[in-house]
Amino acid sequence: MTGTPRQRAREQTIADITRIGREHLGRDGAAALSLRAVARDLGVVSSAVYRYVASRDDLLTLLVVECYTELGDAVDEAIAAVDGVGTAGGADPVARFRALGHAVRDWALREPAGYTLLFGSPVPGYHAPAERTTGPGTRVVVALVGIVEAAHRAGRLRVTTASLTAGDPETPLHADVARIREELDLTLPDEAVMRGVLVWASLFGAVGFEVFDQYGAGTFADPRALFDHHLTVLAETLGL
Repeated sequence: MTGTPRQRAREQTIADITRIGREHLGRDGAAALSLRAVARDLGVVSSAVYRYVASRDDLLTLLVVECYTELGDAVDEAIAAVDGVGTAGGADPVARFRALGHAVRDWALREPAGYTLLFGSPVPGYHAPAERTTGPGTRVVVALVGIVEAAHRAGRLRVTTASLTAGDPETPLHADVARIREELDLTLPDEAVMRGVLVWASLFGAVGFEVFDQYGAGTFADPRALFDHHLTVLAETLGL
């Protein structure tokens, strides 16, 4: 930590509050999160905690940002590891995609409470502030789009360039794709963007099925092999 002793003490207290909040999240779930209970475990009166975290919602936001950041870091590290052993022609986009997918799954299985907070049922009464959560929350999808965009620019993407609007440039879907392309500075054709959306939803759906035990006990003896097959199909869907 840097800064004055007062600043360092404040940062350490917030880190302690967040750490205990994560423990409560895993034990009791997000809906039951209580600053009073966190204060009790921290060994201080609840009014002391409110000097650092204004409300339960503020604590939830700290946890959301921390979990999104951990997930984003895990994905970035996995892709960087693949890039570090890339071939002379550049890192294999399929290998990069598979690294991203497995990083998401591994983090989710390691931190099921955090994954549930981010991608499970909404917490009643809580609305994540976009100005604090959008950046961390979009890191994985931005990394995914970056893999597809790099493959396209390198001429390694096998996706039709036909427009999904069937000749009508005024459809809402066309406008959505155009906005996404502009926001992310993409050169991808419409179909590639839409396949990216499908793969994004499918990837997190597959991870969620495993985290929330939706397949049922004993249905698949090797869940990782099943997920690896999912990644193969999704990479083909992307045109990688």
